Amino acid sequence: MASTHARLGQQALAVLDVALRVPCVFIIDAIFNSYYDPGSGWAGTTGKVLVRVTGVLVSSMVLLLSQKALFKFYTLFSAVLLGVTAVLINYYATSHIDFYSAYYKAALGFRLLPRNGPTLWLGVAAVQLVFGVGYVFLLNLQSVFAALVVLDIMIPLWGLMIELPADVRQTVAVFSGLALALNTAVCLAARLKWFYYSCRYVYLLVRHMYRIYGLQLLLEDTWKRIRFPDVLRVFWLTRVTAQALILVYVVRAVRRESGDDYLLSWDVFWDLTSNLIISGCDSTLTVLGMSAVISSVAHYLGLSILAFIGSTEEEDKRLGFVAPVLFFILALQTGLSSLDPEERLVRLSRNMCLLLTAILHFVHGMTDPVLMSLSASHVSSFRRHFPVLLVSAALFVLPVVLSYALWHHYALNTWLFAVTAFCVELCLKVVVSLTVYGLFMVDGFSNVLWEKLDDYVYYVRSTGNIIEFLFGVIMFGNGAYTMMFESGSKIRACMMCLHAYFNIYLQAKNGWKTFTNRRTAVKKINSLPEMRGDQLTDIEDVCAICYQEFAVSARITPCHHYFHALCLRKWLYIQDTCPMCHQRVYVEDESRDRAAFSNNNGGYAAPRDAAGAAPPAAAGGGGPGELDNELLEDNDSIEYDEDEWGTQNGSTPVEEDYINDDTDSTED
Repeated sequence: MASTHARLGQQALAVLDVALRVPCVFIIDAIFNSYYDPGSGWAGTTGKVLVRVTGVLVSSMVLLLSQKALFKFYTLFSAVLLGVTAVLINYYATSHIDFYSAYYKAALGFRLLPRNGPTLWLGVAAVQLVFGVGYVFLLNLQSVFAALVVLDIMIPLWGLMIELPADVRQTVAVFSGLALALNTAVCLAARLKWFYYSCRYVYLLVRHMYRIYGLQLLLEDTWKRIRFPDVLRVFWLTRVTAQALILVYVVRAVRRESGDDYLLSWDVFWDLTSNLIISGCDSTLTVLGMSAVISSVAHYLGLSILAFIGSTEEEDKRLGFVAPVLFFILALQTGLSSLDPEERLVRLSRNMCLLLTAILHFVHGMTDPVLMSLSASHVSSFRRHFPVLLVSAALFVLPVVLSYALWHHYALNTWLFAVTAFCVELCLKVVVSLTVYGLFMVDGFSNVLWEKLDDYVYYVRSTGNIIEFLFGVIMFGNGAYTMMFESGSKIRACMMCLHAYFNIYLQAKNGWKTFTNRRTAVKKINSLPEMRGDQLTDIEDVCAICYQEFAVSARITPCHHYFHALCLRKWLYIQDTCPMCHQRVYVEDESRDRAAFSNNNGGYAAPRDAAGAAPPAAAGGGGPGELDNELLEDNDSIEYDEDEWGTQNGSTPVEEDYINDDTDSTED
């Protein structure tokens, strides 16, 4: 129970921390979006620039404060706000003869207080008393000073009650406000020392983290400490909600005056939604806020898909990071916030289509490993296969539907060409994944070893990768045409360079590396002697890689160990050493000794050449006399640590790109 209360308390503090940082973002956004008139003279221009810079700096400092300092800052700010409100109430109460009329207008016509009489003044006195007590409590004043402050706030109302002349009441209100302002200034000045040490602490902490951990970790720590994504998300949702309420109120007021029905029609609703979307990305901060909302939606969408297909990979939970980054890059690349409202809506819809295709590509990256694991592990449960197959089918159907809808409503242009290319590429990926899945499932239901399976998988994946590479080249040309003839920008040029490096150069490099590795492995396998027929019965052992019996043939290494050709070829994709003793497998000299070979348990068997059969003695545990100096001990007892495993005989470390599937190296 105590832990539950502590957790709820921490969550409440986190919510309050985010809520108190949101006004700073509102202020910065308002300053950047405010109208700036440069034709007011150099003095006016300088003053306006200083005010704007000061507002941005102060808001940024408050935004970056620690939680404790933030709460203390808002405590002082609330005290100052209560004091200013109390002074303004006293001023209006003493300056207006018909005080209720001013209050009545300020309250938007709602009759909250009686029109005249002692009840009105008692109500105002109660409000002022609450403000005074709150002011004293927030500033933590001593009892004597607290009583004097409350008395100072109440004195102008006493002048109203005893009906002093108007000029006397105004003088009393002015002196009361000056006294309260002086007390506030003294209290704030007494806390300047705290403010100085807080700023110095933040500066020393930032400098220490920068020197020890670097700029990247400093930014990441600050990003997490102030919960900036949550702040941006609350800022954007609050801004859009407020604008929605104002628009609905205005539309209903207009329709009420014109005598129309209060219910909003579909056209009016679409206009309201369009205006909200347009205003929701009219500045850099609002674009960041929209990115934060997209991050939250994509994160929970990714978790739902992972739970549905039964995946537990941590790397697949990055959809909430990839989607907002891509959306923000697209917004910067197209200059979304600086466009006209109508053009901004069109550009935003196009960016969302591109973002949708990217999300579908990422979801395919989540489902493909699950498909491969289910097919390779020969899981026969239909309930286990159905969710991932359903998601794969949806990944094939959705791009087709999206492409059909876009081609039905829009003419061909560079944007539509890009979306269509991404949709076709996604459909191709799904077809490749399902084809490989089908091959593995067929192999799972087969009772014999399918030695050509690896080749077929390689052919299917290579075909898909080649087509994806061609799509990458075509998209690079499409982007170059867009940059030169439509909307060129520095960000677009940088993105094209990244695309050329990751999606063209690295993909071609990895594809060629895979091809050369396979060609080298095949050459190595073909250079090794092969055992067939009765020779396999002389061994009476299994393959040391897959632990399956030799049904058709086996390959013999120079160190006299034998494996399935398919198993050894997959191993040779990784490194050129024997899996048993780590000696070199591929020897250039073709005149290798074929006199005898040892089985995987240390026994000997002689291969049969074309001249005749092996001697009976060679099939036993002993061997010929000339082989007494050979290594006879069991090779299974040889142990190597991890470092020696990857560096034995000058071999290179194991490359993850070729583990289990040598054709995955072309994945981005």
